[in-house]
Amino acid sequence: MNGHVTYPGHTFCPECGEKQTETIDLSERRGEVVTWTHSTATPPGVREPNTLAIVEFDVADTVVRALGQVTTDDVETGDVVEPVYVEELRDPEIGIKEPESQDWDGYRFRPVQ
Repeated sequence: MNGHVTYPGHTFCPECGEKQTETIDLSERRGEVVTWTHSTATPPGVREPNTLAIVEFDVADTVVRALGQVTTDDVETGDVVEPVYVEELRDPEIGIKEPESQDWDGYRFRPVQ
């Protein structure tokens, strides 16, 4: 490992060009909401309203920020959240492109009680 952390992961490190061979799993970490927004005009297949947040994780003494949907509309800057796996981030049948290209899984952020 070259000591550089990127999110999302890259085949080659954007900082030094070295091949990336290790990954860091953010799903087992908690992060802090840095900023958020409510979107009421969303793309086809995305739930409305849609709350998005930038979440900051401390990974190997490096700050990693991730953008993602929040599971609730009740979120504030400074909230602690955890990633929650979702099999379908949007309805692939409703999108304007072929459904195969719109079938996305991933993580949403859930506030930690």
